[in-house]
Amino acid sequence: MRKLKSMVAVLLAAALMAASLTACGGPSVEVQDTTPSTDDAATTDGGDAAADTGDAAPAGLTYADGTVLRMATGYNNPNTGIAFDAETAGDGITLADGKTYNTGDLKPTWVELENVLKVKFEDKFTGAGGASKEFNYWKEQLDQVDMVSGTASLLNENGVAGTIVNIGEYLDQMPNFKAYLDANPIVRLSITGDTSNGAIYFSPYFDGVADIERMPLMRVDWVKKLLDGEGEFTADASNNTAAPVYQPYMPTSGKIEIDTVKKDGSGVETVTKDYDTAGNIIDKMNAAGSMSGVDAVNMLRTYIDECYGGYYGTERSDLFIGQNAAWDADELVALLRCVVANPQTLNGTDKVQGLFSREDANNQRRVDMFRFAGHLFGVRGLESRQDYLYVGTDNQLHDARQEPATYEALERMHDMVEEGLISEAFVNKQDVKTKQYLEEDLGFMHYDYNQTQTIYNEQDGVFDDGEAYMAVMVPVACWQDGTDGGNYMRFTESWRSVKTDGWGISKPGVGDDQDKLNAALALIDYAYSPEGQILMSYGPEAFRGTDTFMFNGQEMPVIADATRAELWDKASGNYTNYARFYLGSTLSFLKSQAFEYQCTTEAGRLGAGYISTAIGLGTIHHPELAVADNGWYTSVPTTLPTTKAENDMLSGYAELTTQFSSSSGDDQINILVDMIANGYTDANMTDAQSAADYVANSWNGVQYLTIKEGAWEMDLNYYNQIA
Repeated sequence: MRKLKSMVAVLLAAALMAASLTACGGPSVEVQDTTPSTDDAATTDGGDAAADTGDAAPAGLTYADGTVLRMATGYNNPNTGIAFDAETAGDGITLADGKTYNTGDLKPTWVELENVLKVKFEDKFTGAGGASKEFNYWKEQLDQVDMVSGTASLLNENGVAGTIVNIGEYLDQMPNFKAYLDANPIVRLSITGDTSNGAIYFSPYFDGVADIERMPLMRVDWVKKLLDGEGEFTADASNNTAAPVYQPYMPTSGKIEIDTVKKDGSGVETVTKDYDTAGNIIDKMNAAGSMSGVDAVNMLRTYIDECYGGYYGTERSDLFIGQNAAWDADELVALLRCVVANPQTLNGTDKVQGLFSREDANNQRRVDMFRFAGHLFGVRGLESRQDYLYVGTDNQLHDARQEPATYEALERMHDMVEEGLISEAFVNKQDVKTKQYLEEDLGFMHYDYNQTQTIYNEQDGVFDDGEAYMAVMVPVACWQDGTDGGNYMRFTESWRSVKTDGWGISKPGVGDDQDKLNAALALIDYAYSPEGQILMSYGPEAFRGTDTFMFNGQEMPVIADATRAELWDKASGNYTNYARFYLGSTLSFLKSQAFEYQCTTEAGRLGAGYISTAIGLGTIHHPELAVADNGWYTSVPTTLPTTKAENDMLSGYAELTTQFSSSSGDDQINILVDMIANGYTDANMTDAQSAADYVANSWNGVQYLTIKEGAWEMDLNYYNQIA
């Protein structure tokens, strides 16, 4: 395991690599020689409850020492609650703080919260399998719990019905939470359940905020093997490409200018896609028909040289993996054809898979395939913060499920399936995961979270020297952002904001007990204080080192040596799993990316750094956490203020829930995923227009959108009052 000194060296090296990131909002990593203090930052008059704790309880939220809060809270399963379950604790588990924990013991973060807030937590979490299942388990017995996990929509719905506390009534007694909402009005908009009174029925969860979330990830060493070097590509053996099915998405003639970051990251320059000179690579490959993998690679090499006028030189791989990348969907399909047809060169066998998902049998991960399709083909709403909604240039809501462009993108993805460019396991729902794809050199690319997927670069036995899996630039596509004919640019809809889960305070649970109510409110407020944010991300001080570093302009702790070793020993380097399983942090509230950044591999930081630089320099566009002048760039709120009657109507539109699920489970269906794998199989959906029409007219899509649009209009009116 790497020790703290080597970690500091890596961070300093990363700081040099990311010098431009500091100026443009990317992660900066200047190590400080100071020890962070989280014990004396808050100095309020919290009364007895705050005694000897740095006055953690805000003014007005007084409660008796030892007030018990019954917590039906956690994240998805019994392993990720506030207390250790039998599977995680075993016969007793000793952590990096030197303490031993047993089944039923609170995890370290929650032990510390008991000490800070002078409360007692009673674990009631069932881990029933997701926020909606957890809430629905308790829905008829909310008097048995004081705080409960739930989806934002369920908590809002039940808040309107009168069973979840409106914490908006107490903001003046919650200075930390109020300050955060005042500084981020779009966040307040996202969690407002009733615009008539500004009701807020849940404490929001942020897995980072105002930053990119998912990214394309590639075996960059394979791209280099195929595309780089002088002369022609040669190989002793290759397969033939499949008979072409996929058709050009990008133009076949003319020129397109694309702003891209310079290779060294120092600024922006314009590259030209010259189709008049080079033609469209898919058009040319399709005309040639099935060919050897060697011929396919050489055709792609020639195209890159001609289309970009020699811009990439002999490092043609930079078109896809460089800081100055400018690839699009057609170029990716051409590359996938080359990858799938050259397994002998890439993995020494006769087969390799192109695109895959993190877990090819898990609906929750399979949906990333259509999210990626949206990025490839310029379709909004496929990675929305709420359902499949997005704000259009008309400032009104639109539903991607009811638009032909969505199904046209899925048709193109199915064409890729027909050519064998998407993994067989994805098509057949076989249980193959990222680690196996990388460990056995079976797979080339997927779309996912950077830290959790690039950790395989440093797992023993996965990669040899020179092999690397890392994030690459977002693709160029034609986005209909209101410019004439659309705008060829990079855009990501995967933008961090309020997540769809949160924690609410049970009104029947706290009842008339003012101590319970105040303690619950104090917990939420503390989680949004500077020291609370660190605790809820890092865990207690014993898991942190003595140094700090600057991350996005804030001084944050460096994790302790023992924590780093334990992270790899117990969670194979996966920060999020380690934090949730063992520390009890990152279960809700505001998660800083500073801890996660430190746990990202060198390759992971490099790729993410390229993307962060591009965002800062404006070559990757994204939604804004505000009501933008051009509504198309407005991030749709995570929830909308619908009434109980409207919620009852929405719950009756069963197909819009059951046919478009993004949840895990063998019983979960998502027809968008199924269309990628199998094409049109429903007799009512035979092409893009009929599919969109059927959802709109037969599955209550029109009625759904009418209700949501009405709520959005109320949100806009409310926003104008609070902005």
